[in-house]
Amino acid sequence: MSLIAAQKRVLSGMRPTGRLHLGHYHGVLKNWVTLQHEYDCMFFVADWHALTTHYEEPEVIQDNVWQMVIDWLASGVNPGSASLFIQSRVPEHAELHLLLSMITPLGWVERVPSYKDMVSKQHNERDLATYGFLGYPVLQSADILIYRAGNVPVGADQVPHVEMTREIARRFNHIYGREPGFAEMAEEAIKKLGRKNAKIYRELRRDYTEQGNQEALETAMALVADQQNIPLGDRDRLFGYLEGGGKVILPEPQALLTDASVMPGIDGQKMSKSYGNTISLREDPDSVDKKIRTMTTDPARVRRTDPGDPEKCPVFDLHKIYSDDERRQWVKDGCTSAGIGCIDCKKPLIEAVLEEQQPMRERARQYEENPDLVKSIVSEGCEKARTIAKSTLEEVRAAMGLDYR
Repeated sequence: MSLIAAQKRVLSGMRPTGRLHLGHYHGVLKNWVTLQHEYDCMFFVADWHALTTHYEEPEVIQDNVWQMVIDWLASGVNPGSASLFIQSRVPEHAELHLLLSMITPLGWVERVPSYKDMVSKQHNERDLATYGFLGYPVLQSADILIYRAGNVPVGADQVPHVEMTREIARRFNHIYGREPGFAEMAEEAIKKLGRKNAKIYRELRRDYTEQGNQEALETAMALVADQQNIPLGDRDRLFGYLEGGGKVILPEPQALLTDASVMPGIDGQKMSKSYGNTISLREDPDSVDKKIRTMTTDPARVRRTDPGDPEKCPVFDLHKIYSDDERRQWVKDGCTSAGIGCIDCKKPLIEAVLEEQQPMRERARQYEENPDLVKSIVSEGCEKARTIAKSTLEEVRAAMGLDYR
């Protein structure tokens, strides 16, 4: 797989810890729905990752897996545009995790911010002092690298994980991409480009290696990618030679930063199952109505005639997500002057949330009534994922001297 092709692939996953809520939709799923039209998207259920913190609750994981996939489909993720699969159904993840763990320095794993944070807090009193939890960042890297995904959509807090994956890929390529006589083989590959393209390649390579010209690197990569008449091995060498290294076996992924969308819960805190303040994607309309109607408002508004401050009201945080400028101004004016009551303020929110959920409930119904359809979609996604993963592992094994055929 060329570096150009890698840049067109996106990989992202979610741990199956229960039904998804509107925080997941606004924080992740809306972005997935957009990306599936622009990239070759692969979305996976990270069930092994769920075991790193919930290993003592195996009975809930399986149901969570299928319910979460239904939530993905309900939100608009299209199996015709993206591949949906389950991590543990592609055992190549585990093998690459093992192989990468052989070359990953212990210090790299221990410095991952989320690891240090969760261990220091002992996260909800769970015992996280396990080998699996320590190694989960390497498994995360294997999840990405097994598909040679060039882009990983993450929030700012997850960027260190992608950076670690880049470092592991760089270390792997440095150790195993340096085949004997690499430079000489790369020079021979340049000659196969033809006189004109060889000259352009050398000039672009010089511009990048001597001056750090990123545009020259990208132009040269595109030049190599267009050469269909040279062997794949030579193309890989030419890609690696451009950056002054060896053969690129595992391309370094980029973090595809997503907008920081913090969805407020019904108590004003960030929407989270641990706070018990969520509205699920497929929640019953009456339940949604009741939750929003009973939301706490500005404590200064004891009576209907008391003016309030929208910035101190959790309900207004939801208006920031669901209302346009005109509606928000209506809320501000009405609240500060006591011109509208809290129920008046909440009504358009209830309507907006129910309107957003309506197509989700309709899409979900066909999958809830036909679980075999969900399993068929996932099975097809797993098959595609395994084909790609096996191809990557063949190259990795060969590079590490584990190809005994």
